[in-house]
Amino acid sequence: MSDERAQAFVAGWAADEGAGEGRLEECHLAAADPRLGRLIARLVAAGGVRRFKPSTAPSDFDAIARSIIYQQLSTMAASTIYGRYVEALGGFPSPERVLEARSERLLRAGLSRAKVRYVKALASAVASGELDLGSLRDLPDDSVIEAMTRVPGVGRWTAQMFLMFRLHRLDVLPIVDVGIRRGLQMAHGLRKPAAAGYVSRSGRRWAPYRSLACLYLWAALEPGTK
Repeated sequence: MSDERAQAFVAGWAADEGAGEGRLEECHLAAADPRLGRLIARLVAAGGVRRFKPSTAPSDFDAIARSIIYQQLSTMAASTIYGRYVEALGGFPSPERVLEARSERLLRAGLSRAKVRYVKALASAVASGELDLGSLRDLPDDSVIEAMTRVPGVGRWTAQMFLMFRLHRLDVLPIVDVGIRRGLQMAHGLRKPAAAGYVSRSGRRWAPYRSLACLYLWAALEPGTK
């Protein structure tokens, strides 16, 4: 699909009575970055618009702990380990249960020693009030990242995933994310995955909907996507 056809296709959503809510965001992204717009038009034509789904984590604490557990693992492996982690805690994942659980029990569930330290550090920070999860929703993105990354094992990427998938903030861009770098490679026709600096520069044009741009870049890597 040419840039002109992609722009016309995306622009047509705004005039379509059945287009549904939210497509002005895609129109903005397509106008700001025609090559990204061409990718978005193809993905929408094949599977509809992309939006963040409600988080399945029962609490903000659990959402962050899941991010720690899932780091550097395939989805299938991480899901298995997370299930064993919940069983090891004996119920609803809470800071108190994590602090009470013996490290050896969490190790047997499949967590690495580093991740055991990290989830316990997170539990300690939340239980003591050092990390006030209830206040994060009222803070700007940078302040959320600053507060979360004070906890050992919670890096900028983990905080950004929390912003996007738990708080549904619309203008977050994890420039080091491998999926984003590969998706932008596809969108812009690069020879190799986009460097972090390239992602950052490209993303300036996508504001204030950089999170939505990320959803489409990740979607471009889904099996069966052409």
